[in-house]
Amino acid sequence: MERKNLYVLMLAALLSCSDSVKVGRTLDEAPAIFPDYAGVVIPPNIAPLNFALKDMDTDARAVFSFEGQQFEVKGKKGSFVIPASKWKKLLESAAGNSIRVTVQAKQGNEWVAYAPFSIQVAREKVDSYLAYRLIDPGYELWNKMGIYQRNLENYTQSAIIENKMSGNNCVNCHSFCMQNPDKMLFHMRETFPGTILVDGGKIEKLNTKTKETMSSLVYPSWHPSGKYVAFSVNATKQAFHLNDKNRVEVYDEASDVVVYDVQKHEIVTTSKIFSKDAYETFPTFSPDGKTLYFCTAEARPIPQEYSEIKYNLCSVSFDPETRAFGSQVDTLYNAKSGGMSASFPRVSPDGRYLLYTLSGYGNFSIWHKDADLYLADLSTGISRPLTEVNSDDVDSYHSWSSNSRWFVFSSRRIDGLYTRPYIAYVGEDGKIGKPFLLPQKETDFYQGFMKSFNIPEFITGKVKVQGRALAIKAKDDKGTDVRFAK
Repeated sequence: MERKNLYVLMLAALLSCSDSVKVGRTLDEAPAIFPDYAGVVIPPNIAPLNFALKDMDTDARAVFSFEGQQFEVKGKKGSFVIPASKWKKLLESAAGNSIRVTVQAKQGNEWVAYAPFSIQVAREKVDSYLAYRLIDPGYELWNKMGIYQRNLENYTQSAIIENKMSGNNCVNCHSFCMQNPDKMLFHMRETFPGTILVDGGKIEKLNTKTKETMSSLVYPSWHPSGKYVAFSVNATKQAFHLNDKNRVEVYDEASDVVVYDVQKHEIVTTSKIFSKDAYETFPTFSPDGKTLYFCTAEARPIPQEYSEIKYNLCSVSFDPETRAFGSQVDTLYNAKSGGMSASFPRVSPDGRYLLYTLSGYGNFSIWHKDADLYLADLSTGISRPLTEVNSDDVDSYHSWSSNSRWFVFSSRRIDGLYTRPYIAYVGEDGKIGKPFLLPQKETDFYQGFMKSFNIPEFITGKVKVQGRALAIKAKDDKGTDVRFAK
């Protein structure tokens, strides 16, 4: 029997219980939908993947099925909003398998049936929350911004902190210790400046500029013990291109890496990561806490040679007991031989993989259109580009879920302007699934939402501390001075 006739019989059987309209024509191609969820790999605890038919303002219907379980969703003007309870039940049944989606659209007086597409459901869940900053895609000025958390099992979003509570200042660089929502930090700049550190019910404000460092502490990475946080210190500048595909250029005139002792309020470092001859930045600890990864480039005249700055990806050992660093620096990615520049290294919690970004030059890859994700197998040292997730536009910042089976990354692939979060699956065999865009209840959400999702970070639950308490701490507390260890 011909393939399209099979679709006709199958669709007629599926839809006969709820609609007696005779199935008309069939198309061998799956419908064009947004977001493009065809063929994606999703966790069994994700919110419904609502979607719409592209360029089709018409009545439609879709059947979601797995083995003998199925349900129908009627589309309004080509838009499908999936019932949460039915979706959750179907995903629980289909974990480790695939569900089938069959779509029909009305054209004139007949229904057109499209070839079905599949959505693969992994067995492993994803962390239940995602934290991110929402910010205008501007360059020097800002108005309203905040750090928010989204329940991935539904569409509920709540604020961790909004800058309207603290004088409309800049809030940035949120970071969590091992995806723990009760142990986090973020910075405030301009009004009420300082670093806010949260440990359970304890809130602490830190003044992190010292006479030995060029700036306050910047890009953070928690030690898995929670006793330390690695930071960069950066003399960062910004410029604009008159005629270039990259809109903005952000570069460091100098930078170093330090480690902050949370209990002693001290900064420790070594000449291996704190040198005038090199730009060191983007530190991150290994899951066992014994290795510190970072990016480093040879110091060159800036801004004259900004496009010649290319960062290596390196590591140095760290002893959590003595706060001592190793004497040897290992190179995982050599920019001179590789020809690209590394940024944002992140190790999977199981210690197996290191995910990082490569772009043509510099370290601020979130505005570089050639930025792509790469994956290094730490057991073999072999790296490869993640062609399964990379696009023709910016694919940059990323973080891991606590079970190492999922990572989230920011991408400008939709319009080249706004960053949105995409989630991808990593199988035990190292294979990467097709990523999916963070689902929203409204199918036209991303066409009308004028904010970028900045620094997406998985967390295992909801941040409980109230934004008002954080703001009061920032405004009323003078802060604890951080000192450089002698």
